[in-house]
Amino acid sequence: MDTVETPLTIPALADAEELTCDVLVIGGGTAGTMAALTAAEHGADVLLLEKAHVRHSGALAMGMDGVNNAVIPGRAEPDDYVAEITRANDGIVDQSTVRQTATRGFDMVRRLESYGVKFEKDEHNEYAVRQVHRSGSYVLPMPEGKDVKKVLYRQLRRREMRERIRIENRVMPVRVLTAGEGEDRRAVGAVGFHTRTGAFVTVRAGAVILATGACGRLGLPASGYLYGTYENPTNAGDGYAMAYHAGAELTGIECFQINPLIKDYNGPACAYVANPFGGYQVNRHGERFVDSDYWSGQMMAEFAAEIASDRAPVYLKLSHLPEESVSALESILHTTERPTRGTFHAGRGHDYRTHDIEMHISEIGLCGGHSASGVRVDDQARTTVPRLYAAGDLACVPHNYMIGAFVFGDLAGADASRYSPYEGELPADQLREAHDLIYRPLRNPDGPPQPQVEYKLRRFVNDYVAPPKSGSRLSLALNAFERMRDDIAEMGARTPHELMRCAEVSFIRDCAEMAARASLARTESRWGLYHDRLDHPHRDDTSWFHHLDLRKSPCGAMEFTARPVAPYLVPVEEFTPVGGPSRHLGEVHAENVATAGSREAAPVAAGAAGAAGAVPEEGAGPEPEIEATPPTSSTRLLELVALAEEQPELAALQPYLADPAPAVRREAVAVLTETLPPGTGSALAEALRDSAAEVRAAAAASLRELVEMLPPEPALRDGLAAALTEPDPAVRAAALDVLRALNLGDTALYATSLADSDISVRIEAVRALVSVDAAAELAGAATTDPSREVRVTIAKALATVTADSSRPLPPAVLPALTALTDDPDPLVRAAAYAALGAVGCPAPLAARAVTALTDAAWQVRAGAATALSTAPSPVAVPALTAALTDPNADVRKATVLSLTRHTTTEEARTALTTATKDTDADVRAYASRAL
Repeated sequence: MDTVETPLTIPALADAEELTCDVLVIGGGTAGTMAALTAAEHGADVLLLEKAHVRHSGALAMGMDGVNNAVIPGRAEPDDYVAEITRANDGIVDQSTVRQTATRGFDMVRRLESYGVKFEKDEHNEYAVRQVHRSGSYVLPMPEGKDVKKVLYRQLRRREMRERIRIENRVMPVRVLTAGEGEDRRAVGAVGFHTRTGAFVTVRAGAVILATGACGRLGLPASGYLYGTYENPTNAGDGYAMAYHAGAELTGIECFQINPLIKDYNGPACAYVANPFGGYQVNRHGERFVDSDYWSGQMMAEFAAEIASDRAPVYLKLSHLPEESVSALESILHTTERPTRGTFHAGRGHDYRTHDIEMHISEIGLCGGHSASGVRVDDQARTTVPRLYAAGDLACVPHNYMIGAFVFGDLAGADASRYSPYEGELPADQLREAHDLIYRPLRNPDGPPQPQVEYKLRRFVNDYVAPPKSGSRLSLALNAFERMRDDIAEMGARTPHELMRCAEVSFIRDCAEMAARASLARTESRWGLYHDRLDHPHRDDTSWFHHLDLRKSPCGAMEFTARPVAPYLVPVEEFTPVGGPSRHLGEVHAENVATAGSREAAPVAAGAAGAAGAVPEEGAGPEPEIEATPPTSSTRLLELVALAEEQPELAALQPYLADPAPAVRREAVAVLTETLPPGTGSALAEALRDSAAEVRAAAAASLRELVEMLPPEPALRDGLAAALTEPDPAVRAAALDVLRALNLGDTALYATSLADSDISVRIEAVRALVSVDAAAELAGAATTDPSREVRVTIAKALATVTADSSRPLPPAVLPALTALTDDPDPLVRAAAYAALGAVGCPAPLAARAVTALTDAAWQVRAGAATALSTAPSPVAVPALTAALTDPNADVRKATVLSLTRHTTTEEARTALTTATKDTDADVRAYASRAL
């Protein structure tokens, strides 16, 4: 017999649970976690509210495969990065905010590393920053980035942090509370409810930090699934709406976020990840077509145009890559980025070895971190409302990405820590309005369900707001969003979870109206696809070289101001801020779209005169597989879970690390990794020799995760060295990796592993030998190893054994590379020639490289072209000029890059001029830059 669930009882306004803190942080994701940590370190009592659970919440919850904007000293300059972002955003930036990310990003990388976040490093322990864009090296891979959120949660749960930071999970704020009038108005707290019990919650605070992420649930995905969005679907624009209703200014809301993604799958195609491995975006003819150098609206416009042309579909090309590259990409893309991605491809019978990945365009969203639409902040993360801060994807700091979210979370936490809790009465009118917003659906439990109302709302967003935009469509959108106020007011709910979803729909409606009105206000086209107005198709720097700010007027309407771009800190040749006063635009009203044209006039021919499902809750994820264990093991597992909250010392964990049940020992390793007591390193090294494979694997993963935090103690070295004789190759490889990273090994220790039976171990041995500049040992193994993959690794290693350019090249390097250029495998020959491009290509080898430009394998031809970059110009330039006609675009790209090293000759400049008309976008771009 079916039962009807009894609706939740509406709590009385006077029954609110009141919490008090110095600093209130709303949102436990990337920026919010860092804001809480920094505020606590500055002595503030912090309350962190999260509508899900901090352990799993936010866009970072599933990990991160790399950092897009790492400005590492020696690899990139802050001013160059600021200039890049300025160009990417068509000049409409506040450079003072972007510069904070540029100058503070490296310290943040180091801070995260001290927490245990793992960034990729080369054999000399230098950050392995990659050049993905045609200018600037800013991309820093995170091959084990799936654990970033776990690492941050471990910091929050440190004993000294728990004394300062109170975490309230499953509490959803809906409004920021403010007190005072005019210039004295300031944030004093927030009001919300518990998403499990429905309890009414108020917070009294000294300062409020909004860190609720992007508005990812704005447009409707092509799949039609409400939660199948590119961005984290739990980010429904909460912070955008709360900031707006608190009186803060928002800016750039007309500049949407739109991304390339995998066709029919809510995830990025990850060209950023694939590019360093040799992957890239192409049309169906295999041609690179993106001329734009940075992830921007202009790039998306080129992408959309290609999809709409007869050169479509568009693909991420991977099928040309060797097996080792494909395997490495699968490891990253199918675990860290999206765990379901491999299943998706397998369901279609697709494999990266035989199929390139079809790409398409995502739904629209609002996001400061990946575009430029957010809450207006200054260089300390302060909004225009005193004591209210914004950080992360919510804040308008263009293209801020993950590192920028951490930086601005840190800035907000430091500045907000100055304030103590508000002592006055919390504003009764604001509390009443929030109470009504939260509990209104309970008064009408049989009203339209949230999924239906939300689908209708977001379908209107797709129909009328998504680009290309026009005044008439945007006006229809405003009419639709106004009608939907009634639909939202009539929504029904019976449970706290349904109340949460209903509140989110109100946030989405607010964001949709902001997006439509802001797009209607800016009467020009800018940012490529992000703001493409069909009725105003050109950029208008005379009238619109301004930020477009919006705020809630005293009468409750949206009003706009055009604010001049501030003078640049870093000059950018293409743009010059004009300065001058702001232009108050007031309210922006919809056009009359009730009829098609005038009712009095006859129709005019075109061209004639006058034509113009249920979803899981946030953080829930799939149910874990629970293995069958004896009752005693289950009890021990429960004990471990409880013990983890007490920050145990190693002695307390030792009995569990020696437990008879492998499941208990594995969980003990996990607790050890989370709590990190003294002696963790040697204990994990001991666990590498456990009898159970699952425990060994957990210990190996933990050692790699914690490597930056482990002291290089003799006991750890001895434990790792002992693990080199273990039968499990994964253990031997992990031991070598950690020994190298902590500088605990030497040439003799590493060299013995060159004869290991496992390829992955020998590759780790090569990396370890590079770290101690053991050129002779590497050269000796160059031609004797039976594995192509190892020989390729050695060829690349021989180019890096002398990182210090002041020292001469070891005598064994060139003979070894010479031998490898005769290798029977084309990928080995290609790697050897590419290495000559780094160490030098003297005349005899230059002659070999010229001959190799006619090799049957395109990889060898590309490597030979790279080698000639360091060859004498009289030999190199004629051969490279001829190679510009090579049928393979990667060969021509390598040729152009080599010619840029010979631009002192007229012949090279002439050849580069010819290459500016190449059919491949990369070839054209690099040639143009060189000239």
